[in-house]
Amino acid sequence: MKYVILIHSNPQPWGHPTQQFTEEGRALPSEEHAEMDRGFEALMEEISASGEFVVAEALADPASATLFRWTPEAHLTTDGPYAETKEHLAGFFLIDCATRERAEEIAAHFTQPGGTVELRPAMWAGGDDH
Repeated sequence: MKYVILIHSNPQPWGHPTQQFTEEGRALPSEEHAEMDRGFEALMEEISASGEFVVAEALADPASATLFRWTPEAHLTTDGPYAETKEHLAGFFLIDCATRERAEEIAAHFTQPGGTVELRPAMWAGGDDH
């Protein structure tokens, strides 16, 4: 089953990897960042070799977004960001795992200073939504 790992963060300024641009991330010593980077690379090698990795993308600054809203009269277009929240979607990973437990195990590795990780099953026409 496919799962989406959504990475939410509030880097200031916006940048990737987001952990280096959050208040919590900037407080960590460079050695800790290097260790986190090595762990991330090892995870990516593992899930690539196992076939669980499907695709991933980092997203640009939410301020660069264009929003399209439907109204009965016409489509309304405005500048982003959409969310009036502190954290924004920074990127996503699509994985394909045999079990939800395995997906949760992988998603837990994506936690980072100043960010939140959300795991959600992917949907398809006629598919189960939980």
